[in-house]
Amino acid sequence: MRGFAKNVIDKVMHLKGNDIPVSHMSYDGTLPTGTTKLEKRGVAARVPNWINDNCIQCNQCVQSCPHAVIRAKMIEGDKISNAPETFDFIDYKAAKGKDLKYKIQVFIEDCQGCGVCIETCPAKNKALEWSTLDIEREAGENANEEFFETLPYGAIDGSSEENVKGMQFRQPLFEFSGACAGCGETPYVKLVTQICGDRMVVANATGCSSIYGGTFPTIPYCKNETGRGPAWGNSLFEDNAEYGFGMRLAISSNRALLEIKVARALELGLKGPLADALKAQMDMWKAVDAAAIAGQTKIAGLIDAEVEKASGELKEVLAKIAELKDYFVDKSVWIIGGDGWAYDIGYSGVDHVVAMGKNVNILVLDTEVYSNTGGQASKATPIAAVAKFANSGMQLTKKNMGFMCMSYGYVYVASIALGANRAQAQKAIMEAEAYDGPSIIFAYAPCINHGIDMAKSQIEEKRAVDAGYWPLYRYNPANEEGKRFTWETKAPTASFQDFIRSERRYTALTTTNPENAEKLFAEAEEDAKRRMEFYKKLGEIM
Repeated sequence: MRGFAKNVIDKVMHLKGNDIPVSHMSYDGTLPTGTTKLEKRGVAARVPNWINDNCIQCNQCVQSCPHAVIRAKMIEGDKISNAPETFDFIDYKAAKGKDLKYKIQVFIEDCQGCGVCIETCPAKNKALEWSTLDIEREAGENANEEFFETLPYGAIDGSSEENVKGMQFRQPLFEFSGACAGCGETPYVKLVTQICGDRMVVANATGCSSIYGGTFPTIPYCKNETGRGPAWGNSLFEDNAEYGFGMRLAISSNRALLEIKVARALELGLKGPLADALKAQMDMWKAVDAAAIAGQTKIAGLIDAEVEKASGELKEVLAKIAELKDYFVDKSVWIIGGDGWAYDIGYSGVDHVVAMGKNVNILVLDTEVYSNTGGQASKATPIAAVAKFANSGMQLTKKNMGFMCMSYGYVYVASIALGANRAQAQKAIMEAEAYDGPSIIFAYAPCINHGIDMAKSQIEEKRAVDAGYWPLYRYNPANEEGKRFTWETKAPTASFQDFIRSERRYTALTTTNPENAEKLFAEAEEDAKRRMEFYKKLGEIM
């Protein structure tokens, strides 16, 4: 990566792309991951400062940060002896007698200054407040960040990765993207990488998520300390679901072949540490936990030497096992895109893929509009919303795609809104990933096209649910009959009309179609109520 950074990234960032010779470009189109961390753009005039005395150690700011610049770690006391003098921390509240410290670190040079973390902080007295980039530089935050990165991620004493706090001690494997400040989409992508990023393969539809996910020359998907991280590829609107489905078929085919070759190697009399490791690994063939990954790593360290020693058919068999050594642990295939892709242009592919019953996960980042191409209406655009090609307000209802997918009976389906229910969103993603079959998650993602204050994107998600605008539910076919559908939307506690009239995509209707604005606003509310009632009744029969 060092050569690519020097020969390509540095020149592009300094607007000297014409000086790059063809010989320095990627010959096969692949690019190194984890390169956005090299940019250190320092574009935010103001950045958050952690007030540790006010912190309740909930890690909600970490989960909500669109650019992964807010990180938390639980630190063993003896590991901070060499910390810079400016490295502030507090005692870990769940230490249970152990010498444990807690630290929130702000990566100030990568921050976009959106303020989502400050708005999200639930402490009575905010634990994050505005400062300036210059002040935080002078306060030693760059040195603090460097030391922070030498400390291990993932320590969770007194917590669990099943909850929000514990999961946010894990390293995000999606960081410092070029998404809009305050983006509503990226926290979902980041959370998926925290859950399964060390074995994640991504097929990304063209759109916002492909632009901030893979714009040349830097890539926000990155690796953990063991060198494992997401593999990412971009395809078109019209075939991304099929692209990801092909990844699933290829991975499954490779694993099937690997299983055959391992059995054959043992039949041919393979003995010793490699044989023992292979037998142990086959006993946990479907496992994807740390033990399975450790077993795969052990085999990788033994296989090459055994190939050199072997002869005849055994040598050929072991060579194929060496080629497929990264497939002992199954990959987690994620097909990611926006509503324009999933509801519209790529819908037939999405429908085809979920109908196939294979183990793929689909994440729909639902902004209810074609965001990247300039704000055109999609089949996810609700009644009364103004968008390009719906300048007089959308006249027809939003496609009920969640129910359409549920109708198969074997597709995991969830509707989530991170700012409204963080635990529900995390649980849905974890359940979808664990389900041995197709899954699809609809994630509500406030967008700059909505005409809102993007510092409040997470709050806007909560407002949408509180007003009865966006539903929360999970449909898990793995559960017993009668308990597969879980309706998690409480009765509205806020005004639907107040919610939509606070967003420019709706208030613009009073200008573009004033004679019908009130009628469409009323229809939008009635349609939302009808949709909510439908889902509530659906739970009784699913």
